Amino acid sequence: MLKHQFMHHIITNIYTPFIYKLNQSTNVMRTSILLMAILFAGCAGNQAQAPAPEPQSLQVISLQNSSETTYTDYPASIQGTVDLEIRPQVSGILDQILVNEGAQVQKGQPLFKINERPFREALNNAKALLHVAQAAVINAQIEVDKLTPLVKNKVVSEFQLKTATATYQSTQAGVEQAKAAVAAAEINLGYTLIKAPVAGNVGRLPKKQGSIISPTDAVALTTLSDSHEVHVYFSLGEDDFVAFNAKYPGSTTAERLKKLPGVSLVLADNSVYGEQGKVDMVDGQFDKQTGSISLRATFANKQGLLRSGNTGKIRLSLQHPDAILIPQSSTVEVQDKMFVFLVGDSNKVSRQPIAIQGTSGENYLVKDGLKSGDRIVYEGIDKLKDGDVIKPEKLKEEPVKTAKR
Repeated sequence: MLKHQFMHHIITNIYTPFIYKLNQSTNVMRTSILLMAILFAGCAGNQAQAPAPEPQSLQVISLQNSSETTYTDYPASIQGTVDLEIRPQVSGILDQILVNEGAQVQKGQPLFKINERPFREALNNAKALLHVAQAAVINAQIEVDKLTPLVKNKVVSEFQLKTATATYQSTQAGVEQAKAAVAAAEINLGYTLIKAPVAGNVGRLPKKQGSIISPTDAVALTTLSDSHEVHVYFSLGEDDFVAFNAKYPGSTTAERLKKLPGVSLVLADNSVYGEQGKVDMVDGQFDKQTGSISLRATFANKQGLLRSGNTGKIRLSLQHPDAILIPQSSTVEVQDKMFVFLVGDSNKVSRQPIAIQGTSGENYLVKDGLKSGDRIVYEGIDKLKDGDVIKPEKLKEEPVKTAKR
């Protein structure tokens, strides 16, 4: 009994303080957990009550109908009204080159001189043969004159007179043949001086003095281009030609060409030639290989700025009354369809499909999908989706309005 009381006394004195401290620690932990829970709850409450993000500030344009002009550019090649190869008519040695490359020459001006000595001798020979033929005629005439009275007096037979008469006629033909030979020799002699058939600019001169030249040479002596006016050739595909006939008034091609406004020529450096031209020819048929048809526009070239062989682009214009023009930056293409973001009531945006009928470097001409008075987002549409609310801003600068097809 004493032993049991002694053990109870020891346990009470030793473990009671330890249990007391353990209960204290447990209370502290409970208090900390409670405080943390209250703190997290307060943070969660603050998050739920945070204000919604501000709408994006985006520039918006208001659309209006206007009369616009669209332009269509087509690759083109330029030729002079006359482009000739200058070739010799006779073979011989090139004695003289009388012009320089690139020179402006007049019609009839000498260009080249071929050694004429062989041709002059040929002419002299032809003249000599003519004299022989003429002498033969005289002899034949004498024989006919001699036999005529003898036949009347029945001294000689009529057969002899007929033979003499035939000989006389033959010699007359020989004279005509000899005259033709003389004329041919004179022509060939004239061919030794090669003249400009038209006024124009001389091209390159591949042949040098002393060269043997011939009409069958693969390379011409030079080229001559009359470029006081130039022809500019361009092509339309089948679709473009159908659209061309539909856009421009007239029941026939000739009527359309008469009513067609002037066209511009865009040069290789993208500058526009100072004179406007006129489309004056449409080919009679399509090229089977390319599926296109050729047209020709004529431009004045008084200053000689254009030369054969130049390239450029023909720009056709078309008027569009009551057109709507939008910047390309306001559109997005999805699966070959074009869309804009239309700004509606409460500044909420929606994606609107549109149809395009003309384009330039910066603008689209809208065929369908928008009307005057609509508002669309100008830029920043990559950040938008249907139903977003935006904060509209006035456009800082007006977009360019010139369009091209």
